[in-house]
Amino acid sequence: MKFNTKTIHGGQKHDAAYGSVMPPIYQTTTYAQKSPGNHKGYEYSRTHNPTRHALEQSFASLENGNYGLAFGSGLAAIDAVLKLLKPGDEVISTNDLYGGTYRLFTKIYEDFGIKFHFIGMGDLDKIENYINEKTKLIWVETPTNPMMNIIDIKAVSEISRKYKLLLAVDNTFATPYLQQPLDLGADIVMHSATKYLGGHSDVVMGALVVRDKQLAEKLFFIQNASGAICGPQDAFLVLRGIKTLHVRMQRHCENGKTVAEFLMSHPKIENVYWPGFENHPNHDIAKSQMKDFGGMVSFTTKGNNYEEAIKIVENLKIFTLAESLGGVESLAGHPASMTHASIPKEEREKTGVVDSLIRLSVGIEDKGDLINDLKQAIG
Repeated sequence: MKFNTKTIHGGQKHDAAYGSVMPPIYQTTTYAQKSPGNHKGYEYSRTHNPTRHALEQSFASLENGNYGLAFGSGLAAIDAVLKLLKPGDEVISTNDLYGGTYRLFTKIYEDFGIKFHFIGMGDLDKIENYINEKTKLIWVETPTNPMMNIIDIKAVSEISRKYKLLLAVDNTFATPYLQQPLDLGADIVMHSATKYLGGHSDVVMGALVVRDKQLAEKLFFIQNASGAICGPQDAFLVLRGIKTLHVRMQRHCENGKTVAEFLMSHPKIENVYWPGFENHPNHDIAKSQMKDFGGMVSFTTKGNNYEEAIKIVENLKIFTLAESLGGVESLAGHPASMTHASIPKEEREKTGVVDSLIRLSVGIEDKGDLINDLKQAIG
């Protein structure tokens, strides 16, 4: 199957009971057994649930993986990956990453004796400088949140293979519609399925996809033992969302391009961060590893004035000032005070998350309305 077909049919089967086209919501905690251990593949819904299983198969299909796992949130999925590690292990992570990931790494897992190195991965030579016998994992976001930095997944995977390290890629911004990290050499793909996969701002969920059976078994054990699963209603909602992923992403990309070009030409805007620009750092890598450039755009105002940025996001009418991204509706955020507030000012400003930075999740509305909204808000 090609990708557009996979979103609808990938990994799916009609329900065996009545031929239901959509997987039913199995709202049950437990399953009848004829005798101890003699059941139809399901015993208890923390371990397995038919609706969640259908979603996990869809995740695997979209990312060209063999095993998919669904969690109660994106952070729960990341948490499961970190539980593969032991005290004393070290992780190399991109320094421009989602604030919640940074918080989990530094405020939770550093206390358990895991050491994190946060580095810019635009220059791949830096990565090898931090590798030692304790290094076990490389953590990559691309495009990064919120600076849209592009990291060469294939090149990083060559380094990870050379040193026998796990490579995990947060593919939330790109989605499997735009790039498939497992095909580029990654071991683990992670999604906040809350975002584009669900696509309608109505569910919180995380996903992992892998190819290796042994790695999958470890992660399934952690998923069951820790219990941070999603419920069947949420699984149903994301299954429904995935069926329109390809058509939504096409419009997100089209609108994102229009918005980025408008902002670039605006006299009050200083910097626009969007991987589709030829002068964007690693644009050539984005062009080679992504199908298109996505619907996420960040920008700063001239003078880098905090109050001016706040005024812009407060004046928006169609763009909604809100946390999150990837829904059909356009959202605006102020990373310094919202998504990245957990990162110390000095640290976030090193990566470009300055006080005037505004992040847009460009939705699928009429692009003329979105441009007019930005015009009136910026003034």
